[in-house]
Amino acid sequence: QVQLVESGGGLVQTGDSLRLSCAASGRAFSRNSMGWFRHAPGKERELVARITWNGVNTYYSDSVKGRFVISRDSAKNTVYLQMNSLNSEDTAVYYCAANAVPFSDSRFQWNNWGQGTQVTVSS
Repeated sequence: QVQLVESGGGLVQTGDSLRLSCAASGRAFSRNSMGWFRHAPGKERELVARITWNGVNTYYSDSVKGRFVISRDSAKNTVYLQMNSLNSEDTAVYYCAANAVPFSDSRFQWNNWGQGTQVTVSS
């Protein structure tokens, strides 16, 4: 089991940037693809970015493509989400999650979650 702790959320203005961090501990972090999800009130949870276990491949939802960048530092067991050009539609609780299926970018079991960090973008 991977334990995950997110940080870096806060209150920002439209156009600002934030970098979220997700520190992982426990089982080998390097085997797991990692994802950043968000959940806004009244909306379904959305996968916004995903990165493979080796950091080679990334995926972004259309809503954040070109503005957000996911990365990982295996030496620090940490995955990051750099968020640029933020707008009110980005307001949500952001969660990181680990794919329980090791070494896979086609099968996903997102059953390891952090506690979430709130991002609020004011206009």
